[in-house]
Amino acid sequence: MTDSIKARGGGVLIGALVIDSVGNGLFLPLSLVFFTRFSHIPLGLLGVLISVANAVTLPIPIWAGSLADRLGALPLVVAAQVVQALGYLAYIRVQTPVGVLLAASLVAVGVRFFWSCVFTALADYADASASGRSPDSWFAWANMARTAGLGAGGLVTGAVIADGRPAIYRAVAYGAAGCFAVAATAIGVFVRAPRRHDGTGRARSGYGTLFRDRPFLALTGINTALAMTSMMLGLALPTFVLTGLRGPSWLASALFVGNTVLVSVLAAPVIERLAGYRRTRVLMASTALWATWCFVLSGLVPGRPAVTIPVLAGATVLFTLAEVMHAPVSMALAAAISPVELRGRYMAAFQYSFTLAGIIAPAFFTRLFSVHRALPWVALGAIDCLALVAVRLLEPSLTTATRRAATDADRTREEPRTVS
Repeated sequence: MTDSIKARGGGVLIGALVIDSVGNGLFLPLSLVFFTRFSHIPLGLLGVLISVANAVTLPIPIWAGSLADRLGALPLVVAAQVVQALGYLAYIRVQTPVGVLLAASLVAVGVRFFWSCVFTALADYADASASGRSPDSWFAWANMARTAGLGAGGLVTGAVIADGRPAIYRAVAYGAAGCFAVAATAIGVFVRAPRRHDGTGRARSGYGTLFRDRPFLALTGINTALAMTSMMLGLALPTFVLTGLRGPSWLASALFVGNTVLVSVLAAPVIERLAGYRRTRVLMASTALWATWCFVLSGLVPGRPAVTIPVLAGATVLFTLAEVMHAPVSMALAAAISPVELRGRYMAAFQYSFTLAGIIAPAFFTRLFSVHRALPWVALGAIDCLALVAVRLLEPSLTTATRRAATDADRTREEPRTVS
């Protein structure tokens, strides 16, 4: 590999991510309903099988990060999409508990590999791209692609559920498999993302360097709290609106649609507008917006729709601005402080912040909500305030780590390499 090799196929990469997300949006709402339609497995057992399938994939990011450092992230992204396509094809044929477990595990493995590697692939692409776009911009475009694709797939699946015919359900599974196959083919054929290193050097030290990197571990811990907040719109808002505020059934759906449209339109323009600001300050601003969102929700009371509906709409705009700032900037910050030859491990490990948040968030909300409707929002707002302070205190260390990683990357790029 030589430094003269440039990245190519950026537009194809983003388009493929849209298609990938359409596949996810098509089938995610049907993951349980599908098997209840085509098998005689009890719903309770189905839930356990799918949970087990997801649980067994928890160690995969560790392995995926090592492979990304050795082999490159882009081939692993393609392989993950192929595995998901095969998993959805298997969904159509399985009817026994063992078959469901194997098919669900195949899809879960593909999903976990994909999210463990895709951000490393985007960072590698940004490094070698002639476009001049920062990793933040590429992550923002990926966020737009994912949101738009999920929304489009979800709309199609909504019509499928309304139709209810078994043949349509099977068509959705075939459609999801086709989306992943097309995305994998497009990336594999048209996209190139050369790396700055050849898979040797400090990568041989394994995860020891990562576990000694205190700024990175602190950032990952802080991001766990922020990721938990980012999940609350989808996880907690419907229950809060319907049960806590006794609001109309259409309100939560309308807020979701507004959020999806805004993220699909604003993510990249907002990040490009903020390009001149420190990533830590952008992260702090997003945290402040989320804390404000939480405190606004905590003050709402049932029985006042004339106030509740416009306030929720305005609060959702605050949430959305925080979301479009946090998602790409947090990933770009994690990439920036990662040693280039260990980027795969670092970015895969950073994904555990989202995994842990997904484990904690449901219990956090339900336990506090059962005490009082405002309590989860007050507690989460306070956590966000603490996270904001933590980012500010960590800022000097993150700045130093970013400069050190950039210096090491430049030194690696200047060293002579053999052509491979």
